[in-house]
Amino acid sequence: MRLPVPPGRAGRLWLRRRLAVLRRGLAVLDRKLRILRRERERLALHAARTGREWEAACRDADTWSLRAALLGGRRAVRLAAGGGLAEVSVDRVDAMGTSYPGRASFRAPEEDDPAAPLPLTAALGPARDACRDALRAAVEHAAAKEAERIVAAEEEATGRRIRALRDHVLPRLEAALTEVELALDEMERADGARVRRAIGSRAARPEER
Repeated sequence: MRLPVPPGRAGRLWLRRRLAVLRRGLAVLDRKLRILRRERERLALHAARTGREWEAACRDADTWSLRAALLGGRRAVRLAAGGGLAEVSVDRVDAMGTSYPGRASFRAPEEDDPAAPLPLTAALGPARDACRDALRAAVEHAAAKEAERIVAAEEEATGRRIRALRDHVLPRLEAALTEVELALDEMERADGARVRRAIGSRAARPEER
């Protein structure tokens, strides 16, 4: 599609302004891309660490749950679990206009409940603590993975915008500016030639008389 360039010198000014805006925009996008890349790398390391912690916590929870079930039976495990719901809250973080999950907190339903049932076997207390730790680790890992996903997607989208502007829009504007400047140079040369011919014809008239 042809650019709607105004004719004459107005077109040259129009193109120069848009090229200046585009180059400033590319500089801003390049900076955003570098920041997002660093943040994505940091979040990837954080997600890997929370993933390892979650797997370790799950292994502990499985071990203690099995011990509690062997000592007190599945019914004892169900009674120890209670009927409350855990509370999860996630803070949001912003990087270059991209919002993603930050710190996640987890609160088990019985932690502050004085009416929580007493353990029926010695293994139920450690099993409940291990399950809480596994849930807490799962929440933290889920938030970390979602943050990594969002920042990685924004990094990819920013890279696509930069490539589209740099590979398509910028060359079109530069080519249009070159075309306009060549046309203006040709017009100025033609005007100069007409002026010189006019001056020469005026200078020749007195001699003809």
